Amino acid sequence: DPPRRRRKVTALSLAAIARSKSRRITMCTAYDHPSALHVDLAGMDVLLVGDSLAMVALGYDTTIPVTLDEIIHHCRAVGRAEVSCLSVADMPFGSYEGPDTTKAMENAYRLLKEGGVDAVKLEGGGPDRCRTVKALVGGGIAVMGHVGLTPQAIGVLGGFRAQGRTAKKVRPSS
Repeated sequence: DPPRRRRKVTALSLAAIARSKSRRITMCTAYDHPSALHVDLAGMDVLLVGDSLAMVALGYDTTIPVTLDEIIHHCRAVGRAEVSCLSVADMPFGSYEGPDTTKAMENAYRLLKEGGVDAVKLEGGGPDRCRTVKALVGGGIAVMGHVGLTPQAIGVLGGFRAQGRTAKKVRPSS
């Protein structure tokens, strides 16, 4: 018999887990159909199609060159696994930055509609990023933020360096 399907993980169910502090939320990255099946069978809460596929699967030196079309291609492969986890796609470098949120909205909608993911993930913080997140959520798109190791900032940081290791460094000063 095939394994019993578990209930679909949603942004709301993740929020409930976080609020209850009953357990840690689990997340794993996958770039293809077989890996997505294994992530789901392992019972992970979140499956990320990360821009790290640039380096892991496509042979680039950094995550910077990966395109939205390449991310969507891998999202579709992962989506065919019909996972129960919340599926999240990285928005690649150049697909969401800047004060105008129009490009970010169009690209996030493509990830959901063409890639079939449940949510998108953005790197970094600051006023522009907050404005983008607000616009995306207002447009009905679930958004996952990412601070810490931010590979898309390699040009600004001069290499792979973790950021936001403390709550004070994560929150912008006002």
